[in-house]
Amino acid sequence: MAYFNYNRRKSSVARIGDTPMGGENPIRIQSMANVSTMDTEAAVAQAIRMIEAGAEYVRFTAQGEREARNLGEIRRQLNEQGYTTPLVADIHFNPKAADAAACEVEKVRINPGNYVDKVKTFSHLEYTDEEYAAEIEKIRERFVPFLNICKAHGTAIRIGVNHGSLSDRIMSRYGDTPEGMVASCMEFLRICREENFPDVVISIKASNTVVMVKTVRLLVRTMEAEDMHYPLHLGVTEAGDGEDGRIKSAVGIGTLLCDGIGDTIRVSLSEDPEAEMPVARKLVDYIRERENHRPIEAVMAPGFDAVATSRRTSRVVEGIGGTFPPVVISDRSNGDFEFDYLSLPDYIYIGKEDPDNLPDNFRLLVDAHFWKERPNAYPCFIASEAEELKDYDCPLKFIRLTYMDLTDRMLEILRADKSVVVLLSTHHRNGVGSQRAAMHKLLLSGCDVPVVLHRDFRETDVELLQLKSAADFGTLLLDGFGDGLMLHNEGCETVISDRCMFGILQATRARISKTEYISCPSCGRTLYDLQTTIARVKEATSHLKGLKIGIMGCIVNGPGEMADADYGYVGAGRGQISLYKGKECVLKNIPEEDAVERLVQLIKENGDWVN
Repeated sequence: MAYFNYNRRKSSVARIGDTPMGGENPIRIQSMANVSTMDTEAAVAQAIRMIEAGAEYVRFTAQGEREARNLGEIRRQLNEQGYTTPLVADIHFNPKAADAAACEVEKVRINPGNYVDKVKTFSHLEYTDEEYAAEIEKIRERFVPFLNICKAHGTAIRIGVNHGSLSDRIMSRYGDTPEGMVASCMEFLRICREENFPDVVISIKASNTVVMVKTVRLLVRTMEAEDMHYPLHLGVTEAGDGEDGRIKSAVGIGTLLCDGIGDTIRVSLSEDPEAEMPVARKLVDYIRERENHRPIEAVMAPGFDAVATSRRTSRVVEGIGGTFPPVVISDRSNGDFEFDYLSLPDYIYIGKEDPDNLPDNFRLLVDAHFWKERPNAYPCFIASEAEELKDYDCPLKFIRLTYMDLTDRMLEILRADKSVVVLLSTHHRNGVGSQRAAMHKLLLSGCDVPVVLHRDFRETDVELLQLKSAADFGTLLLDGFGDGLMLHNEGCETVISDRCMFGILQATRARISKTEYISCPSCGRTLYDLQTTIARVKEATSHLKGLKIGIMGCIVNGPGEMADADYGYVGAGRGQISLYKGKECVLKNIPEEDAVERLVQLIKENGDWVN
C-alpha cells in the first residue's frame, strides 16, 4: 500500500461491458437501485437518473430467476434509449438466479457467505478438516458451472463478502473476524484463478470502519502473497444518512483510497440512490488531488503493522493522551462563540483574544505572547518559539508543529518537557502522508508526547468539509494516531466543524458521543419506507448516547450486519417489522405503524433508556 507517498495500487483489469475496471482506468463510481426489479418502467427510469448523476455501474437486486431474467428487459430498454452503462445483478442465496443473470447483464455479484453455504444462524458448529474440505468442494461444484456461463457471455463477477453474512462454516473456524472474511473471499478467488477466469472484482464490506479497513488491508496483503491483483470495490455498509452517513463513508473508503487501494466505490447512503454519486465523486476527486505530490521522505517505525493497528502509547498531560478519549479543540480565533450543546468541545482556541473576556467555564488555548496566568488558560506556541516553552510555568502547554519542524532539537525539547502537547499540522498536498511521517518519526525517536491532529480547510461546501476532514483525520485515527482533533475551516459556521470532529471520532470508534445508527441504503428487497422510518427512529432515540441501533430493510444482511448493534429494526415482510436485542429476534412481525413505539418500549424494558 502507498503509506507515505500516494500511489494507486496496480490491479489487474476486469472487463465489465464497455467500462473496464482496475489497471490504469479511473476509479469508478457506482450505486444500487431501490425499486423493484420487476417494475421495468421504474427500474429503467431510476437507472437513467443514476447514470445522469454519474453512476458508471448500476446494480439491481435479483432475488430469483424471474428478476434475473427481467434484467435483460431493463438492459434492452436502456440500450434503446442510448444508455450502455453496465448493469450488475446482486444475488443472495440463489445460485440459479446468478446463472440466469449472467446471461443478461455485464456483471453479477455473489456473496460467498450465502452462495452455497447454509444461511447464517449464529450457531457455532464444529467442522472436522475433512468436513471443511468437503464443503469447499461443494462450492467448486456449484461455482465452476457459473463461471463457465460467465465466460460464454463475457460477464464479469464481483465476489462480495459482507461482515454480516459470513457462513456458519467460516464462523466456526475463524469467528466474526477480518481473517474469516478474507478466508471466505480467498476460497472463491482461488477457484477463479484455477479456472482461468480473470474478470473478477472483490469487495469486503462492514458497517464498522475499523473492521472494514483492517480487512481490506489484510486481503490485499493475502492476495499479494499469492500473486493476485484483482481490482477492489470499496464501501461501508449501512453507513446511514445525512452527516453521519457521509462522514462514516469517507472515513472507511477515504482511508483506503489514501492508501492507494480501490478501483470503484459506492457511498451507501440511506437516501435516494442518485444522491450517492455526487458524494462519491467529491471524495474520489479530493483523494486524487494528491497525485504526483512532492515526495515525502520518511521511515516506518519497526513493528508498525497497518493491518493490526492499536492506539499509539503517549504520556498523559492533564487528561490528554494515554487511554483518555481523544479531545476536541474548536478554533474560535474568528470570534465566533456560538455552540451546539450536543457537540461541545473540550477546549477552544482563541488566538490573540484576551482570556479575561471569556467566562471560566471554557478551557482556552491562547497564543503564548497573549497568555495570562489563570486556571483555565493554556499557552499555545509555534515552532519558532519552542525554546521559550521552558519559561512558562504551566501544567499544560501546546505547540503547533509540522513534520519538517521535528528536528533533533525539537524532539529533545518534546521529550524533556512533560507538560507539552503537540498540535500536529501540515501544509503538504498529501497531508495524510506528511502527518503519518511525523507520527512515525515520534515513534522512532521514542518521544511519547501527546499529539492532537490539526487541519486547515477553506470550504463553503459543508459536504466537502465533512468528506475531506473525515478522510484525512479518519486515516490517522484508524492507524492508531491522534490524542485529539483540531479542525479549522474558513467558510462555514464553526459549530459545523465541531460536529465534524465528533462525527469522525464516532465513526472511527475512538470516542462515542451520540447514538449510532447502522442503517442500510435500501434496495429492491427493502420492505418499508426506509428514509421515513430512519427519521422516526432518530427522533425517538437520538438522545441515547452510545447506543447502537440497526435499521435494516430486510433479513438478507440485516441480522448479521447489525450484529454488534444493541437493538435492531428489520423488515420481516410487507408492512411488518421484527425487533432484535443484540443478535436475538425478540419480537416478530409487528405492524410497521407500531414498530417504533415497540422499539422504544423494548429499550426501556432492558434498562437502556435515559430521559
